[in-house]
Amino acid sequence: MAVARVEHAPAKVNLTLAVIGRRNDGHHDIESLVAFAAVADALAFTPSHELALTVRGPTACAAGPLADNLVLKAARALAERVSGLKWGRFVLSKRLPAAAGVGGGSSDAGAALRLLASANRLALDDPRLHEAARTIGADVPVCLDPRARIMRGRGEILSEPLTLPRLPAILVNPGVALSTREVFAKLQLTAGYGLRSTRASEPVPLDRDSYLSYLSNYSNDLETPARSIEPTVGRALAALRAISGCRLARMSGSGATCFGLFESTRAAAAAAKVLREQHPGWWIRATTIG
Repeated sequence: MAVARVEHAPAKVNLTLAVIGRRNDGHHDIESLVAFAAVADALAFTPSHELALTVRGPTACAAGPLADNLVLKAARALAERVSGLKWGRFVLSKRLPAAAGVGGGSSDAGAALRLLASANRLALDDPRLHEAARTIGADVPVCLDPRARIMRGRGEILSEPLTLPRLPAILVNPGVALSTREVFAKLQLTAGYGLRSTRASEPVPLDRDSYLSYLSNYSNDLETPARSIEPTVGRALAALRAISGCRLARMSGSGATCFGLFESTRAAAAAAKVLREQHPGWWIRATTIG
């Protein structure tokens, strides 16, 4: 009997996000420092002659139609590029919120590609894996090998992995979903127009205090448009910033999940407890990001 393999699909956190401009094809160029949290979905894979997916878990009801799931899209995209690809049955345990700016679906797709690569003896740097990742979604390439990096272009241009200080944090989603397309559209950028210049030459400091100072000098350009669409994002940020010990609070990706960085895991856990008491309907997790 085949034994199931399991991969974690960690939450992707955009610690910084600069929109460089809108391209002539309508897409936007970005520059973002991306790291990954310790909270994750889990994806199990059992080799089989058929491709199948079961979705369960506390946030499964928000994961959308099965036919649209990025795990299946990832498997099919890789099969188009690898002749005779061996696939199988996936079981996805959803723990991350959907349409939340933490790349839940993209991270699931990355985990699916890693599992298929292992089952088919493909190296993780096989160009066919990266081609498949790019066709699925802008966040999938960085989630294929979930380590901290600078992400540029639409998301397909990745720096070498970065070794960053692992910071205690909490993730907060106020129970709303945001459309990435709508958030970008709120910027109202003209095609070919540049919003800002790239900061590609500035190195990310690796000691904790300098790193926190570095992060404070940046922002998320999508935060203002996201708040205009869904004011609850602003309330989540205000709640984070009001907690003693929060060093930095910011929205991740196109929202609505926000993160707060803290000095210690104890402080993060205490903050999460306070927020759960204040907002029992919100998705709140104490974690680390790095």
